[in-house]
Amino acid sequence: MIIERTEDEVIFRLPADTDISSLQRILDYLKYKEAISKSQGTEEQAQELARESKARWWEENKERFIK
Repeated sequence: MIIERTEDEVIFRLPADTDISSLQRILDYLKYKEAISKSQGTEEQAQELARESKARWWEENKERFIK
């Protein structure tokens, strides 16, 4: 693996046989870190948003699990 920093970006060079699904999880994590680095929200606000999101998801999907 080679990591190179240019003026505008950081470049990771990996072997072609690198497991793509593992690489996708790493990229998803990096996108998450980038997104939260710009966040102005508090931990409490994030927890409330997560609770609301889970509740809404359950209301929309519970029929798939409860017959």
